Amino acid sequence: MLTLRPFSRTDFATLIGWIPSPEFLLQWAGPQFTFPLDVAQLDGYLREAEADPPSRLICTAVEDGASIGHIELARIDRRNRSATVSRVLVGDPSRRGRGAGLRIVREILRIGFAELDLHRIDLVVFDFNTSAIACYERAGFIREGCLREARRFGDTYWTLVQMSILEQEWRVGGPTA
Repeated sequence: MLTLRPFSRTDFATLIGWIPSPEFLLQWAGPQFTFPLDVAQLDGYLREAEADPPSRLICTAVEDGASIGHIELARIDRRNRSATVSRVLVGDPSRRGRGAGLRIVREILRIGFAELDLHRIDLVVFDFNTSAIACYERAGFIREGCLREARRFGDTYWTLVQMSILEQEWRVGGPTA
């Protein structure tokens, strides 16, 4: 059974070990972090989740007693009942391609809609990350559009796909379930 628990300083070394390159870091985290990921950056990141009330919920995914991934519910807006899924990672390579990402995403959606009483959850994903897009669609997200050439890596620009799911779509199992 997969569970999400609060990300903590004891998770730093594991997460750092899952980030092998600057390209991977940008794909996972966007422009907030610089390579190599380190304790100082993660400490600042974690402090943002410790506000009252927190504007982000940062979680470690645990399955069979082992940390297997990471996910965040960012930009939690209680007034508008919305948030953004970000930094989704199945860090354990042996768990990739076996449905762990979908289980992690479904659990953060359950928390967002059932526990935080959100109405809308969105995300952005790079258009070349077809496995992640397929995972999000299986979880019920719908493509809304794209942000063309929104991130720069070296001499190239990467396009982001914008996706969202609404509370009522999640409650009926998503449009593609």
